[in-house]
Amino acid sequence: MSVTIDHTTENAAPAQAPVSDRAWALFRALDGKGLVPDGYVEGWKKTFEEDFSPRRGAELVARAWTDPEFRQLLLTDGTAAVAQYGYLGPQGEYIVAVEDTPTLKNVIVCSLCSCTAWPILGLPPTWYKSFEYRARVVREPRKVLSEMGTEIASDIEIRVYDTTAETRYMVLPQRPAGTEGWSQEQLQEIVTKDCLIGVAIPQVPTV
Repeated sequence: MSVTIDHTTENAAPAQAPVSDRAWALFRALDGKGLVPDGYVEGWKKTFEEDFSPRRGAELVARAWTDPEFRQLLLTDGTAAVAQYGYLGPQGEYIVAVEDTPTLKNVIVCSLCSCTAWPILGLPPTWYKSFEYRARVVREPRKVLSEMGTEIASDIEIRVYDTTAETRYMVLPQRPAGTEGWSQEQLQEIVTKDCLIGVAIPQVPTV
């Protein structure tokens, strides 16, 4: 009897359970040993779902658009500006705000991993963590932004900022025309996570 061996699978990595299953198994093992304090998981879930939110960054942008003194503080000492709201904590240190102008568009990336200023931008989107975005946006930012639906004129400079453990960037976008007289609450509604990263521009809703 002859036996055929499929050499293509000899060095294949063993199959793994989905991340959620592995995480749940780890939790049960730790919880079974009494190593998970009461409310620990619920507390972190609240932090990730409610406290780490781009709504906070939108609040900072809206105030900067309407308060020249705060805008200057945000641009000169972002950490101090954010501290006024208590939006610090993990990934919230060393905040640097970079301002878009009529001749300059700023974009954020973390070329090494997926660092962002969690407390004011929220957790990084899946595309932000992808190797394609991290590798390409530093080389061809105009093309990447175009593919994401944001067209930047050829006479506007695009500057890419690489977030690290020592510096957490946020983009202060230009205030759109047609928002004169809007309240800070109204302005917050048009500032998205993508705007804070720099891959989108705040849009005024059309009636």
